[in-house]
Amino acid sequence: MSDDDALSHATTDGRQSPVAAAVQRGVCRMLIHMGHTPLTELGLKNGRRVDVASLDKKGDVIIVEIKSSLADFRVDQKWHEYLDYCDRFFFAVPPDFPLDVLPDDAPVGIIVADKFGAEILREPERDALAAPRRKAVTLLFARAAASRVHQTLDPGVTALIGNEEQD
Repeated sequence: MSDDDALSHATTDGRQSPVAAAVQRGVCRMLIHMGHTPLTELGLKNGRRVDVASLDKKGDVIIVEIKSSLADFRVDQKWHEYLDYCDRFFFAVPPDFPLDVLPDDAPVGIIVADKFGAEILREPERDALAAPRRKAVTLLFARAAASRVHQTLDPGVTALIGNEEQD
């Protein structure tokens, strides 16, 4: 990704590898085309941080866990902890990722992505959130998004907001 690519800067926070950042960008583009609004690096109440969370007009929640390499997938097995916070869960991987290592007996979908876009290879089963959890996740999403907008518009407000996403 080039330094002058506005979309790259808007969807990454600098912690990702170049491969993960490219996958994240493609996933966000795909979600937008699907009518969803993605938010990257969303902190959950269980202390975990999801790579991409997304809401659609009906309030359905998608969580996408990005795995940039086989080593990344093997060392990071926290994905089960995200299932209680979404209606659908996906792994997103680069085109050269060995798909046969991804779970096929779990309610997870598979997305293959690069920096230009993404494609869903397998849809997950939809496991609808309970109403109280949906409300909590939606409020968390909205507050995090609003906080980021304010921090962009007025960078000095960061000290006043603190770490709002973790409250």
